[in-house]
Amino acid sequence: MKNLFSTIFFLALIGIAGYFLYEKSIDNNPSKSEQNAANPAEQPIKEATDRIEKIEITKDSTYGALMATSGVPYELSTKIYDAAKPIYDLVKIRVGRTIELQHDKDTDEIKELRYKIDTEDELFVSRVATSSVASSSELNYSWQAELRPIPYELKLRIAAGTIETSMYQAALDSEIDIRAIIELANAFQWEIDFAMDPRVNDTFNFVYEERYLNGEYIMPGQIFAGRYVNAGEQFDVYYFEENEDNIGFFDADGNSVQKMFLKAPVAFKYISSGYTRGPRYLAAFQLFTSSHMAIDYAAAIGTPVRSVGNGTVIYAGWNNKGYGNYISVHHNGTYTTNYAHLSKIYVSYGKKVSQSDIIGAVGSTGFSTGPHLHYEMVKNGAKINPLLEVLPPGKPIKDENKDRFFAEIKKWQEMLDK
Repeated sequence: MKNLFSTIFFLALIGIAGYFLYEKSIDNNPSKSEQNAANPAEQPIKEATDRIEKIEITKDSTYGALMATSGVPYELSTKIYDAAKPIYDLVKIRVGRTIELQHDKDTDEIKELRYKIDTEDELFVSRVATSSVASSSELNYSWQAELRPIPYELKLRIAAGTIETSMYQAALDSEIDIRAIIELANAFQWEIDFAMDPRVNDTFNFVYEERYLNGEYIMPGQIFAGRYVNAGEQFDVYYFEENEDNIGFFDADGNSVQKMFLKAPVAFKYISSGYTRGPRYLAAFQLFTSSHMAIDYAAAIGTPVRSVGNGTVIYAGWNNKGYGNYISVHHNGTYTTNYAHLSKIYVSYGKKVSQSDIIGAVGSTGFSTGPHLHYEMVKNGAKINPLLEVLPPGKPIKDENKDRFFAEIKKWQEMLDK
């Protein structure tokens, strides 16, 4: 019994001694976190980076005023402006965009200005060291400007929709960027009248690129191919760059879909008044008009009048505002043409007309001093001078380039057919 007690006592002493030895070792060997806390100078130091200052361009603000408000000395802002001017005049900065100033991490001095000019290019004006100043360690600096393409990440997307009320609503229902749908409509605007042509259950699908920057979706890019089925009739367009002079959309046979208007609505023309903005005196009716935004073609009564392009007749009849017998043809989402003072009308509301179709005859009805055709071209809702309007050339692809065209569109056709 005495031996058992002695053994237990001996083991207890060993345990107590071990405990105190362990505590002492902990005190003499702190953890890594405790070491870092006790020695902050030994912790990893985060590397300093340049400071980026973003200046929002607000209404009525100017480059000079924005730079001054940001504390940039006048002399420095002038140097940056002068360097940029041969490439881009910073007077033209746009509301809603930003000017970015990059400040040096060590001195906080401005070392670069960046400004996105449009969706494609960005202006960089950078400080460049030139040479050391004599008897000094300081450097001379100059400013250099350049345009750089915005480095988008491009991803292909196939989008599709079915018309129930409009293509716009179909795009919303299919979560398609409306900007992409607008570009698709532009690609078809020489073939489809999206104000008049769409029907319920029409379908569309197209292949285009989406643009991303720093992992964030920015905007749609180029449309490569599109298909629109209108009342059972299929229209296809394919983007192709034949050469610098012929870039655009073509059908599956290589014919440009960008058709030209006829230069004149009568075969034998005589321009009697030209295009003016001044008052025009109508002697027969003793009436002035503030402008004459049209071309008058003097011709004998009965001379055939042709539609200058494909479209849909949106008005055909008598006009009480001085135009007399009047026809209005809606060509696409951009252009409408109007024909007035006619002696005869050969078309009716809703009729589809093709380029060169005879739609009426020259007359002298309404407020007219003599036989002539009053011809107007309307672009995006505003009357323009048709004599000065530059129209797409509409060149077909040359035979020697068609194999390249067919090879390039094959992949787009396969994607549209899926």
